Order: sequence, then C-alpha cells, then structure tokens
Amino acid sequence: MWDELLLEAGLNEREVRSIMILGSRPKMKASELAKELNTTRLDAYNSLSRLQEMGIVTATADRPMLFSSLRINEAMEHIIQSRKQQLDRLVEGFEDLSKGITETDASYEKQRRDIDDPRFAVLKERSHIYNRLQKMANDAEERLILLLGQFGILHLCRNPEALEAVNTAAVRGVVVQVITHLDGRTLRFFDQLNASIEVRHSDELDSLGFVQDQSEVIQYLNIEDNPVGRGKEDAALIIESGPFSQAHLHLIDAIWEGAVSLATARARFTENQINDPLRLTIGEGSFLKNVSVALGFDGELPEEDTPFDPEAFFAAGNEVNDARMRLTEGKLSNLKVLGIDIGRMLRQIGNRVGQEIAFSLRSIENDIEFLDEMMDWWEHAGLGLLQYDVDPQFHVVVGLNHPPVEDPDALPMWQMDDGIIEGALSTRFAKDANVVIQRVNGSGAKDDLWRYLIHRHELNTIELSD
Repeated sequence: MWDELLLEAGLNEREVRSIMILGSRPKMKASELAKELNTTRLDAYNSLSRLQEMGIVTATADRPMLFSSLRINEAMEHIIQSRKQQLDRLVEGFEDLSKGITETDASYEKQRRDIDDPRFAVLKERSHIYNRLQKMANDAEERLILLLGQFGILHLCRNPEALEAVNTAAVRGVVVQVITHLDGRTLRFFDQLNASIEVRHSDELDSLGFVQDQSEVIQYLNIEDNPVGRGKEDAALIIESGPFSQAHLHLIDAIWEGAVSLATARARFTENQINDPLRLTIGEGSFLKNVSVALGFDGELPEEDTPFDPEAFFAAGNEVNDARMRLTEGKLSNLKVLGIDIGRMLRQIGNRVGQEIAFSLRSIENDIEFLDEMMDWWEHAGLGLLQYDVDPQFHVVVGLNHPPVEDPDALPMWQMDDGIIEGALSTRFAKDANVVIQRVNGSGAKDDLWRYLIHRHELNTIELSD
C-alpha cells in the first residue's frame, strides 16, 4: 500500500496521512488538516513544515495559508529521487503500485496548478533542491536559467540526474542560460554542460537560484559554508507565481547584459588576464543641450512661420558650419563642451589596469609583498615613484610623473595614473568586509597630494597618498 511505502521512506504516520488528505483535497487550512488528523494545530504545522522542506507540500501566500500536496504517487516519486540509498526497494514497490494509477479528476490538476494562484515552499538540503531543479528542467518549455554563483556548477555536476535533465532540456530546444562567478577550481566542470548552453560570468553575482519559463523560481536562502560539503544546511525558497517569475526574469536579463562570455572570462585563469570588455562612461547630463550650445543654437524656435529667404537660409547654414569647424580643431576642451569627460574615461581605464595588476598578483597573500610588486611595476612603467613608510603610521606615497596641469587642452594622463592606484587598491582590499577605502582629494602640490585611506576595523589604518 502507498502508506506503507511512505512509512518505509522515513515519513511518520501523521505526515503520510497529511499527504493522503492534501493530495485529494488541496488548499486546506492547517486547522482543517488538524481536525482531519485528530491532532493539534501545532502538530499539523510541524508535519506541514517537514513536508514543505522535502518539496512535497506547498502553501499559498493567503492569510491564512492554504496547503496542498503532491498526489501520493508524485510524492513517492519525489522521495525516490532524493533517497538513492533506498532506490531498489522503493522503485520496485512504486512501479508495482503505479500500474493501477489513472487520472480520474482532470479538474484537480487545473485547480492545483493554476498559474495565477501563487504558491511557495521551503526546500532544505541540497539533494531536495536539485531534485526540484531536475523537475523544472523536465517541465521547461521555453527557457531555463541557472544562477550558479561561485560553486553552483560543482553542486550541479555532483547531481547527475539534474545535470542530465538540464542538458536534455537544451537538446530539445529549451533556451538554457547559466550565469556564474567563475573560479579557477571549477572551470573544468563547465565542460559537462551541453554545447548549446550559453554561460556568462559576472563579478557581481554571488547568489544561487533557478527560473523555469515564467512560472517557477527557486531562490537560495542559505548555502553551506563548505563548497564541497553535502549541503545539509542548504535551504531555498520555491515560488510558483507567473508575475513573480516574470519580474525575476527582468532582473536576470539586466545581469545577463552586463556579464561576459565564458570564453572571455576563462582567460583570467588560463592566461592570467582580464579580457572582459571595458564599458566607459563618457559624461552625463543632456547631450542635446551640450551640442546645441556648442553649435550656437539656443534651442528656441520661432512661434510663427517666416517667409522663405534663400540668403538667410544659407547664412544660417554657414553659421552652423563655422561652429562645427571650430569643434574639429582637435582640442580636448571641445570635447568637454560636448559633455565628453576625458578625465573620467582615463580614470576608468586606469581602474581597469589596476584591477588587472591586482588580479595578476592575487596569489600573494601578504599585503606588503603585494605593495612591493606594485612598486616594481609602477617604477618600470615610468609612472613615478612608489614607497611606503611606518612613520607616523603605515602609509604609501605615490609620486606621479604626469601631475595635473591647468591647460584645458592637455590630456589629463594623471587621471589614468591615479586611477591605476585606485583600481589596484580597491580590488585588493575593498572585497574585505572589514576594510573601507577613502579617497581624499588634494591640489597636487608637494605637500597637498591625493590620499587613499584604507580603514581596517579593529586594525591599524593604512594611509596611501599620491
């Protein structure tokens, strides 16, 4: 009998009865279930909580919550997937009993799976979470997205049934996308994904989760600290809601656009280089207004039509052309008039160079050794002099060979040089939750230089000046 199999799978009698009741009568209150079970509401909640963690029971977001369960055969199949140590015994009994199962109530499935009726449940343990991912991949019709964070690809590959389901979905035409935060130790695992699955890397992504079509989302709530552990402490929230899934997809699409391809990001570990595209900010404000002012046009059009005057028409055209000719003189100040900030662009390029330097030196654990290597690079590049001292407190002095000048048409190379230091220090130290980096502006005079203050909580403050 079904109840015997469920008991053998590790459920208690109250949990088995809860599945049997909710499987045939979905959307029950906890108090209603407690009456059916002839128990207290607290005991009913305890049973519902464990069944939710296993992914068998879901609840609506109503007040009070309404609980539904997988049909009894579906619940058994779900448990089989997560109890591989009992597979032979459970599958034999399950297949024998499944032969007599027929779907007699078509309206039940429509009622239970109404996409406009949002439902949620908490899944605990990695095995249960990836069993659910396997089901999502099998059910996916258009799109399946996997947010794998830093070590999610490892967890996926250690759940071969889920991995096979994801690859099979891609083969049958489902668009499967993976966003990850690459780690050199897990690169090889991506080769187990089907070639049609597009993988992108994002520096900003740490979360894990899955999205199926526009119907279902899994969002991790807790991840076990040990990336190679069994995931006993993993927990995730599953939400079955069309509107929520659609909103989640909009957020993921924004992350996807800013992420870089796997091949490009892989170069970080195979070539020790950051080859990601560099996206620059060229300015801000109204560029229409900047261009209008640069062309001598105040933006005001006559309120009434005026008679056509060929001489006035060509004269106006010549005036505009003269303005444009002045803008082509090759002066940096002309770019500033148009709202293009060369200084900001050079600083961003410098930041990227600094990030790459810090990345190439990431294997150096000691901060002093890191700064020694930075000094060698800085001096050999001919950018000036770097040195550090401990009096009156630890600080780094940065001397620039390209200091700021007042000429508006001079290329502000100092912005790039200063940006290199800024990018290197931020990449090296800012990821530490106990560190805050503060940049203090100066005039550029010898006794009034720019400074970078690295504040370490409960540690000494490191002052860097350039």
